[in-house]
Amino acid sequence: MRVLLLGARGAVGRHLHTALVAAGHEVTRAGRTPADGWLRFDAGGSDLGELQRASQLHDVVVNASGVENPALGTALSQATLVDISASAGYLAQLRSESPQASMILGAGLAPGLSTLMAASLDKEPGDDVDVALMLGAGEKHGPAAVEWTQRLIGAPLVNPVENHPVMNLRERRTFHDGGRTRGYLRADFPDHLLLGNSSSIRVRNYFALDSPAATWALGAVARFPAARRLITMVPPMGSEDWSIVATNRRTGQTRRAWGSNQSSATGVLAARVVDALAISRPSKPVAITSVMGLDDIVTAGINLD
Repeated sequence: MRVLLLGARGAVGRHLHTALVAAGHEVTRAGRTPADGWLRFDAGGSDLGELQRASQLHDVVVNASGVENPALGTALSQATLVDISASAGYLAQLRSESPQASMILGAGLAPGLSTLMAASLDKEPGDDVDVALMLGAGEKHGPAAVEWTQRLIGAPLVNPVENHPVMNLRERRTFHDGGRTRGYLRADFPDHLLLGNSSSIRVRNYFALDSPAATWALGAVARFPAARRLITMVPPMGSEDWSIVATNRRTGQTRRAWGSNQSSATGVLAARVVDALAISRPSKPVAITSVMGLDDIVTAGINLD
């Protein structure tokens, strides 16, 4: 496949480029401060003419830039957009503004791997599925990830399954992860948007850091949104480990995935999505479940049970 990679210099973009090249894809790297041979492109700009022209020469455009610009969907030609964003509002806007564009919405850990895990559970209409994501507090995810977390504070979930307002990071729930019990906070990873309408299940996402103190602090700041800037002052403490647990409340059935280095895992997963698009590309915005299943995730660094 001919792939245009936006944000190739970033934490995820570097891993993604390596995985794409290893899989035999032809990759054009793009960024705001490109190196020799790269395409200069600002995904957050208002003039997307360069993207429109470049997309005509590529099969797939992967947005790993961290920039959430809904106009990206309308700027593509015949290329398929793969967006690794985890923001529910942004992905919902992409889908509504470009309903006939070829897109994969959510191609990272959550949504992405979490979406595949929730979909793989045995379930019936009306079931409640919980998806718990833990990230290592010691990994430096970059300014975009910090900014994304700040936006959750004081903000309501987008179209929660309860049909009434639910605030991010205020609801606490306990899950078992690899023999350990850990507290998680309700967060707006959009598996409920990507799966709920198509499978008649109620999906709730939860988030924790591997440091219980850091998770507690995040929940405390969520109740005092004016203090959100304190997040940028907290030094990284903890490991680079991550894990996802998906559970059907009715049956107790659980799927678990784990590994180390969120950025690396996200890059590898997005590359597997591009591999799948070489076989079949969607004609509208869809979730990762439309092009691959959990059994297709056989790759180094991602463990499943």
